[in-house]
Amino acid sequence: MVTSVISNLLSDLVRKVRFGPATRLPMLFIAAVVSLVTDVPVCMAGTAGPSPTKFEHLAETFNSEANAGIIPGAIVLIEQHGQPVYFKCFGVRDAATKTPMTPDTLFALHSMTKPITSVAAMMLIDDGKLSLDDPVASYIPAFAAMKVGVDAVAADGKPVLKLVPANRPVTIRDLLRHTSGITYEYIGSDLITTAYTDANLFTGNFDNKVFAERIAGLPLSSQPGTLWRYGHSTDILGRVIEVVSGKSLFEFERARIFEPLGMMDTSYGIATAADRARMAKPMPDDSELRDSEQARLAHPQWQSGGGGLVSTAADYARFSQMILHRGELDGKRYLSPKSYEQMTTDQIGSGSGVARDDDYFPGAAFGFGFGFAVRIDTGKTEPPERGAVGNLEWDSGSGPAFVVDPEHDIVAVMMVQVGAKRGQVQHAFKKLVYEALQK
Repeated sequence: MVTSVISNLLSDLVRKVRFGPATRLPMLFIAAVVSLVTDVPVCMAGTAGPSPTKFEHLAETFNSEANAGIIPGAIVLIEQHGQPVYFKCFGVRDAATKTPMTPDTLFALHSMTKPITSVAAMMLIDDGKLSLDDPVASYIPAFAAMKVGVDAVAADGKPVLKLVPANRPVTIRDLLRHTSGITYEYIGSDLITTAYTDANLFTGNFDNKVFAERIAGLPLSSQPGTLWRYGHSTDILGRVIEVVSGKSLFEFERARIFEPLGMMDTSYGIATAADRARMAKPMPDDSELRDSEQARLAHPQWQSGGGGLVSTAADYARFSQMILHRGELDGKRYLSPKSYEQMTTDQIGSGSGVARDDDYFPGAAFGFGFGFAVRIDTGKTEPPERGAVGNLEWDSGSGPAFVVDPEHDIVAVMMVQVGAKRGQVQHAFKKLVYEALQK
């Protein structure tokens, strides 16, 4: 009884200190104290949670990947019923310096930024300042009269990108569900990708305003509302948020999401040498991610709503817990019930009129809501990991992945920095989480 009371009091203190706006105790100190009193697992070398055998295979796999040089290191944080059941660091944060992985390590989120930006947009919808069916051109005039690029053949027999008018305006709904026709420079036909590449989207210093205007000057890769295609849609959504709120994307997200949730280590830039020292680095030979990170860091003024955030495992778990609790956490509501349902319901399924581009789509078992993949079937074999219908998840090109499982009341976050081999790491993570929790 005494232990339970002390545990509850300490947990409440830790939550207020760690997640409040005031100065927080060092995470290692908090983790150590909590471990002594509550037996909650801590993210320190050698710990494997209250039931080590339950997570034995997960630990073996991540240790093996770190030892084999597939990844430099990783953090896995699993919470069930609001409590951490597994929180462990593997390997190092920097293979060159051999600096150990610690709970406060910062990771480049890349596309795991997208769910956060999508939540921010839905908050403005809840505020009555934005509507799903609003044309993007209402907020970014350069998006008026967009053209669609169609592969054609010129009179001389050479391929040419023919421009035709869009059948309807690109809307906020399109940005949220990736049906805008906006793509990435490496997704689409050769003519579309060439147009994006030749546009030099990332030249010089730019912010969201300039970037949105550059994208608006390019042809759409498909008619709005007809095709799920991964791309810069969420970056444009970030600019819409700025226009509507009158704040920078970070200022809005900090005020409405990060500070209330206590995500004090989440931002679009690294301002101090101490924070730079906390950044996880990819393997020295991981040229894909190293090049990607070099490109991201070359544009510090760009607050990319689609891929620019830096965060920790603990911070992202807080965001995930809010999603798990249907847009509410610790007595504060972040999303209305209606907005939450819209975000977490498949928006591109039967009857939607939306086809799927297989590039970067999460697999046959999934649909897509607003910012999240939504698991709609457990019988599909692609991807092969287990899961429950209703799961919300997304992965990142830089390695991190997360799962929100309402059926089992689970949040699982993996932080890692890996490029070309990220798929095998992400799939192993999800598979191993369910194997462990079903023992």
